[in-house]
Amino acid sequence: MLDFGAVSLEWGTLLFQVIIFIILIIAVAKYATKPIADVLERRRQHVENEIASAERNRAEAEALLSEQRRLLEEARVEAKAVIERATKQAATESAKIVADAQEATERMKAEASKELAREVEKAKAELRDQMAGLSVMLASKIIEKELDEATQKSVVDKFMAQVGDRL
Repeated sequence: MLDFGAVSLEWGTLLFQVIIFIILIIAVAKYATKPIADVLERRRQHVENEIASAERNRAEAEALLSEQRRLLEEARVEAKAVIERATKQAATESAKIVADAQEATERMKAEASKELAREVEKAKAELRDQMAGLSVMLASKIIEKELDEATQKSVVDKFMAQVGDRL
């Protein structure tokens, strides 16, 4: 027995405790250390897989981002081309509409001029007819009083020739 003042140890108990401690260490090494190491190894592999997966996802995201940027640029170029085509088409159609309108205006002016000329000719003809009638009436009134039939006819013909030249 060992005596350390307040604490005393017996050799048998000390030896028993040392043996139990060694058995406990062996049991822990056999039954606890391996499962703990396996869990730690699985955790390490899981973390490595997650990091690799994150790297793959980042690379895919970058590839998708560059693809989206490329598609966006293509869409911008195509939209610009569509706008330019639409602008050119609008200008062409605008010019065509203006030309058609000018042509229609010219045609309407020509038709109006022809109609006006016909109306003027019609008015002149009516005026000639009226003048001839009035002249005959006037001449007949004058002739009844002064002229014979041959003289009257010559005066009327002369008058008609003068009036006809003026109209």
